[in-house]
Amino acid sequence: MGEAWIIDAVRTPRGAGKPGGGLSELHPQRIFSTLLTALAERTGMERADVDDVIAGVNTQQGKQGLDLARMAVLDAGYPTTVPGFSLDRFCGSGLTAFNVAAMGVMSGAQQLVVAGGVEQMSYTRTLQREFMLDSGNLDLRKRIPQPHQGVCADLVATLEGFQREELDDLALQSQQRADRAIKEGRFSRSLVPVRNADGGIALDHEEYPRPQTTAAALAGLKPAFEAFFDREIDPSGTTYGTLIRQVFPDIQIRYMHTAGTSSGVVDGAGALLLATPEYAKAHGLKPRARVRSIATVGDDPTLMLNAPVPAAKKALKQAGMNVGDIDLFEVNEAFAVVPLKFMRDLDVDPDKINVNGGAMALGHPIGATGAILAGTLLDELERSDANIGLVTMCAAGGLAPAAIIERM
Repeated sequence: MGEAWIIDAVRTPRGAGKPGGGLSELHPQRIFSTLLTALAERTGMERADVDDVIAGVNTQQGKQGLDLARMAVLDAGYPTTVPGFSLDRFCGSGLTAFNVAAMGVMSGAQQLVVAGGVEQMSYTRTLQREFMLDSGNLDLRKRIPQPHQGVCADLVATLEGFQREELDDLALQSQQRADRAIKEGRFSRSLVPVRNADGGIALDHEEYPRPQTTAAALAGLKPAFEAFFDREIDPSGTTYGTLIRQVFPDIQIRYMHTAGTSSGVVDGAGALLLATPEYAKAHGLKPRARVRSIATVGDDPTLMLNAPVPAAKKALKQAGMNVGDIDLFEVNEAFAVVPLKFMRDLDVDPDKINVNGGAMALGHPIGATGAILAGTLLDELERSDANIGLVTMCAAGGLAPAAIIERM
């Protein structure tokens, strides 16, 4: 098995995922194609040599459907010989795209691949989307209940014994770390401004962070998902609570997650360029990191959010490493309980995880986040003169991809 080298990583700023947000008026194909152009210009790569462009896209409907990756390839002016495809692994789509690219390069089947993801949540939130099991397969729902992710976050926090104060403390830390990172320019290497059709800047900064957040303000927020428990999801009267009680009949959920301790709704994209060592050397492409291992696992789909821990363990085993070998972790802050459980279960030093804030402060553009986090991890390894980093994230269905990278 050969190596996969990471040549570069880029991302857009994250725009508020609502009408009027900085990226809300652009086509999502254009948002992603902006990064394809940036990678080509920054690295000087030969566009015609790209074997594939892979885009994680969670909601593949409307403007985000019909193979967004291929359309972005054409929009970026790449040769028509360059293919592209989109994939969906819920929140793990962008990191899965990265892992698929790594597999292609490491196997020797491909020599140059662009991988990333995009999500325009200002658009997708306007769509009438079916509940993931409401397409007629009620037998699956009865056998394997899958409730709303927010209710799952409170369910996991209840089962694990976390307190509201712990969730709020982590959210405040995320805002503070993101504010420091922005002020110190820690994101500047990867950040690519997005332009309107007339050439003017659509967005060149993060729109979601709330650096003025205080502990008192977080403590004053009402739980966000209590009403979801009894929300009917089909004409028969089934609710998310009905699904949960199929597995946990006596559970009394403590509703603790709020808007402040949940990931933000934003628009954004991220992308990375991967190459074989042979191709990179022959074409003067300087590597920034190598992929040490990749992994994906499935876990309990009813609890839904707990797979990052076994995903990390699998990636570590494949790399022949243990937790102590990892200098930095990026664990998506889908909800505060996810990194809290990760740190506790694996005994991870809090000073090594999400050191520049996470999705509670910066937002979570579903299909893009994994690619963004991989680039953020790479930038921080270089900035802090560290060597090994691990990135992982929970995804619906009880899934989690993971990857370990080593700075070069």
